[in-house]
Amino acid sequence: MKKPFLLSLTFLILSSVLIFNSCTEEKDEDPVETEFIAENNTFTSFMSWPLEATNQGTDPALGAAHAGNDASVTRQIYFKNGQDPVNGNYPLGSVIVKHSSNPDKSVNEFTAMVKRGNNFNPNFGNWEFFMLTPSGEIASDANGTPMRGASLMDGMCAGCHAGASNKDFIFSK
Repeated sequence: MKKPFLLSLTFLILSSVLIFNSCTEEKDEDPVETEFIAENNTFTSFMSWPLEATNQGTDPALGAAHAGNDASVTRQIYFKNGQDPVNGNYPLGSVIVKHSSNPDKSVNEFTAMVKRGNNFNPNFGNWEFFMLTPSGEIASDANGTPMRGASLMDGMCAGCHAGASNKDFIFSK
């Protein structure tokens, strides 16, 4: 008679412990995102985003970048969701597109920056740089390689944006 009672008591204690532990365990419902990888749809309808800055004419600081040496060029800068910096830095997933154009259509350039995170580009605030098509897709070079990331970081993008390191590498806000 003692054996069934002890088994029942043991079962009751173990069940209670399991139930108590499952109720008190912290569950990570919203894991912290550490990387945002942009895809073509990241830039969809960018011209409908808030236009945060419009710059006209030559800009010696740009040199040839963004047609900074062309007096007829207008540069429009769009920030997805009107994103502002938070405590001096833009949050993960921030997206900025610049459209440089002129009236005779000899300049029609689309560039972008995305705050990628995950130590992607730590010397340049974890920003990834892009060339886009007019429809907002990631452009490809003559070999079919997407024009994003390292191929642009080693070029003029990162080098020029280093001049705005005190503003999280952004000149326009």
